[in-house]
This record gives sequence, C-alpha cells and structure tokens, in this order.
Amino acid sequence: MQAFVLPFVLNALKPFASFASGVGAQKKLFILIYHRVLDQADFMRPGEVDKQVFAWQMQLLARYFTVLPLDEAVSRLQNGSLPPRAVTITFDDGYADNLHNAVPILKQHGLSATFFIASGYLDGGRMWNDSIIEAIRLMPQTSLDLSGIGLGEFAIASPAQKAATASAILKKLKHLEPAQRLAHTQFIAGLVKGLPDNLMLTSAELKALHGQGMEIGGHTVSHPILAKLDDQAAMDEINANKTFLEQLLNTTIRYFAYPNGKLGEDYRLGQVGLVKNSQYQAALSTEPSVANRSSPIWQLPRFTPWDATPIKFMLRLIWMYQQSRPNTP
Repeated sequence: MQAFVLPFVLNALKPFASFASGVGAQKKLFILIYHRVLDQADFMRPGEVDKQVFAWQMQLLARYFTVLPLDEAVSRLQNGSLPPRAVTITFDDGYADNLHNAVPILKQHGLSATFFIASGYLDGGRMWNDSIIEAIRLMPQTSLDLSGIGLGEFAIASPAQKAATASAILKKLKHLEPAQRLAHTQFIAGLVKGLPDNLMLTSAELKALHGQGMEIGGHTVSHPILAKLDDQAAMDEINANKTFLEQLLNTTIRYFAYPNGKLGEDYRLGQVGLVKNSQYQAALSTEPSVANRSSPIWQLPRFTPWDATPIKFMLRLIWMYQQSRPNTP
C-alpha cells in the first residue's frame, strides 16, 4: 500500500511545486547544499545524509523537479528562462565520500552537481571541525574537562552526549580568531591518537570527480571565516585556491562558494568584490532562501531540507520556493 500511496501523494504535490516555483521570467531556482554522503547514519554527524537517504532524495528530484547543472541554472536565472521546479545540487569542502558515495547515485539518476573544494585539505588534510568530531568520538572516558582552555566540562559517556559535546564545542570555536581556534583544536585533537587522514579527497580523486562530468568550484584554501581576515589575506585565500584547482584540473574554475556562507557573520559585503575580481562568474552563500531574478549573482542563496521522509522533503521544497527574497546587493 505504501508503495502506491507515496508516488500518488508526490504526483499530487507536483502542481503545487510548479506554482510555488514561479511563472514566466519570475521562476525561482532552488540551490541545494550538501557536505557529505555517509556510508551509513552516524551519531556524531546527525546533520549529514547517508547513501540510503541521498538515494531517495535524488530519485525524488529526478522524478518531480528539473535538476540543472549550475552553469545552465545561473544563465537561465539571469535571462528569465528557468523551467518550472528548477533545482541545482552543490557540495562543499571536498570530502572523499562525494566521489565514492554521492557521484554513483547522481549518475544513476542522470544528475550532476557542483563541488566546491577547499584545496588545502586535499591529500590527507583534515578540517578543524572534523578534528574535534573525530577526537571526541575516540575518547574512552566518560567526561571531558576543557576548563583549562576556557571551554568547560562535558559528559561524554554515551553516543548522544558525545554528539552534543562536539556540537557545543564547534559552536564555541567556530568564530574565534583563527590562531586561537587552531590552538584549541590542536589541544583537543592531541588528547587522542589515530585520527583519520582519509576524510578528504586526494588530488587523484578530485581529478576523477571532475572526469565524471562534475563542475568543480572554489572554496578558498583553508576554509577560513573570511570576515576575520583582512582583504589581502582573504584575496590570497581566494586566488591561491582558484589557481591551484585550475592548474590541477586544467580547466577554468567558474564558481565560488563562501566558506560557512553567512553575510556579515562569515564574510563581509566588501569581500564580494574580491571574488568578482578573481574572475569568477558567480558566487554562492548559505542564505536560507531560493534565488529569483533579482538575487545578486555574487551572493546566490542555498539551502538543504533535512526532512526524513519523501513527502516532508517535497513539502519543504515547495515551502522554500515561496520564501525567496532579495539578498543584500
């Protein structure tokens, strides 16, 4: 019965998605943002999808929406020729499971995506947040005392407590000055041994990802909070990343995604000009909205619905199509 009811409900919702996505030249573009596609659900990463969830999400998008490559989507957004229910898929950071788990599922459904790569973590690097998560995962004790570095004490006796502790520490460290955040991260990572060094793509894997027909975008070298950097340091992060990726892949890197991506909190409005001057064609934020024809091409919004069932997932897409609003120009 469920196998019959589900497509019946989704088909019934499709006209509402068409209406919500706009008419004529005012049609809207939903840009989805992902980071990882895990082998299976992970209590330490509750915000990440696994292969099973990603598979039904991509199947739903392929059947009920019009999934466009980013270059076509941006072009048609600008000239007012978007199709109904337009969606684009993006990934941030450069995790190895993007190639091994996400790409086969995308290809199965005839879809493509754009992958924004923080080049400094290729070939065995590890992002600071992953160091925190994986260190806490490996800790055998029932409590963690970080009062010596001003972060407090945490219970880590259960998986739920470990996940909550990691989340709390990430929030406390995320917007610290880079040197202080690095020092705290190194201290916590140093409390355990055996942290993984295979979370991110290798250079060879990135070439393979690009060889599968996927667009590669820029995402800085070290994924900093750009708002914490002066313009010269920010420009160096943006330009060095673009140059490295273009030389590695022998292609033009056309699109950029701001690390973390919230205007004011993660990047400054004045830094948008740095991206434009780096010869990009467009840039993406994480403003939780959908793009319309008036959206600034250098701050296109992105969002991902994390709903656990197909019907709720589709309803969220429909609801978000109605939330488009102009970004700060």
